[in-house]
Amino acid sequence: MRAWLAATVLLAGCSAVADLQEPVEPIGAFSLGHTVVVAEGAQKVPPSREASAEEWQSVLEAALQERFGRFSGDQLYHLAVKVDAYALAVPGVPVVLSPKSILRIQVSVWDDAAGGKINPEPRVFTVFERLSGETVLGSGLTRTREQQMAQLAANSARLIEGWMRENPGWFAPRYALPTELPAPLEGPGAQGPSAAPPLATDRPGVSPDIGDVITPAQ
Repeated sequence: MRAWLAATVLLAGCSAVADLQEPVEPIGAFSLGHTVVVAEGAQKVPPSREASAEEWQSVLEAALQERFGRFSGDQLYHLAVKVDAYALAVPGVPVVLSPKSILRIQVSVWDDAAGGKINPEPRVFTVFERLSGETVLGSGLTRTREQQMAQLAANSARLIEGWMRENPGWFAPRYALPTELPAPLEGPGAQGPSAAPPLATDRPGVSPDIGDVITPAQ
């Protein structure tokens, strides 16, 4: 019993946002642009408390902003999240039946300069509540519906960050182009204007609008 109580106290000290107090470690050149959360049509898996699409949108956008708004890289990226399904634990029988809350989401990362998704297929996450002294007996007994949603949203944001860090090439700094073309050669043997380096718009993988390489280095 003492060992169980000690473990419960230890778990209670864990938090999905505890690492936000630590120094920020950049994710390449990542800086957050927009967050788009879509929850219309999300399936409620019984037994579950009710949550509206607007509530999921609000709580997830807040969690994403809190986690990813810390980064100040030179390149903008957008996060798109779709809520597929959720279950917010209801009060159950302690120990024997201690339901946990679950959230299933799909995530895509968009490159602002490229104007498209980085990951061809959305990454699917199944997010659980963090085990703690409150959830050991079932969070339906110890947490409000709002607390459950906030915990799932915070856990989602942390899992998304971990996934992004597993793909550093997505956020690699791009190579800036020279601001001026070199002066043409003069004297014998000098070549005409055609000898100037090709412009950005003449090379594959380059945006004609901003002149930066739009394909992240792998």
